[in-house]
Amino acid sequence: MKQRQLSLITSSNWQDYELLDSGNLRKFERFGQHRFIRPEPQAMWQPRLGEDDWVADGVFVPGKNEQDDGEGGGWQLSSGLPPNWQLGYHSLRFLARPTPFRHLGFFPEQAAHWDWCAAAIKAFIQTHKRPPRILNLFAYSGLASLHAAAAGAEVTHLDASKKAVAQAFENRDLCGMQSAPIRFITDDATGFVDRELRRQKSYDGIILDPPKYGRGPKGEFWRIEDDLAPLLQKCHQLLSEDALFMVLTIYAIRASSLAAHYALADLFDNQRGYLESGELAIQEAPLKSGKTDLSRYVAQANFARWCSDIAI
Repeated sequence: MKQRQLSLITSSNWQDYELLDSGNLRKFERFGQHRFIRPEPQAMWQPRLGEDDWVADGVFVPGKNEQDDGEGGGWQLSSGLPPNWQLGYHSLRFLARPTPFRHLGFFPEQAAHWDWCAAAIKAFIQTHKRPPRILNLFAYSGLASLHAAAAGAEVTHLDASKKAVAQAFENRDLCGMQSAPIRFITDDATGFVDRELRRQKSYDGIILDPPKYGRGPKGEFWRIEDDLAPLLQKCHQLLSEDALFMVLTIYAIRASSLAAHYALADLFDNQRGYLESGELAIQEAPLKSGKTDLSRYVAQANFARWCSDIAI
């Protein structure tokens, strides 16, 4: 297996999202026609634009308790901001909305994974003359599932939150993909994978974006430090003989991307293919003035992803 560590990947295909500026532990972003300021602990530098340029429809003000692990605080929103609005990425249409968790219902940096998975799915179809079966765990509002289905995959979309799955239905309907081969399930990820193994089911690709902690629909407790490694091992067992890829993204954990890299390296050590790891990032938009354009990158998450030879 070929390996590459410490890659920095981003997406240049966005039209409805831009990182306009960053600095002073904040980021200034455009989501469609609306602009937002959010905390960004990675931005330990000075902004490129002046403070007067940072005019936003919403500002997320973090909590005062420094021990809240960055999860406190709330939005200050302009009165004219709608509760949600439509955005697009390639053929996808989906809703953006401010959430209590600082984000707006999706993660723009994940588009780099969507495009990578789509290319692998198309290569799989060309080789095997059938759609790959993809399992998307901790699938949230469904953009990875919808993008994979649009590329030709059969997708099982799973999240423990009924609200998240309802948002995924909203996005599916906006895309006009009601007849797409996507199975939506509200369940605990570990419990579902255990049952699929007992049923002797298999998947050609698996996508995981686990939270730091959470609860399943029946009160099942998830803690990433304790539960991720066992789940990855079970997911590896769930892969088919025609295994295509496994994608792991880690946001809320104090660890380097090497942790994700070696977690997958252990699983795929004896398999052919390619293992890549590093950071998912967003890049600042080019300046529209005469100022020097640094176009800095802001790291958002660690990742590791393995693909078979046909996807390279």
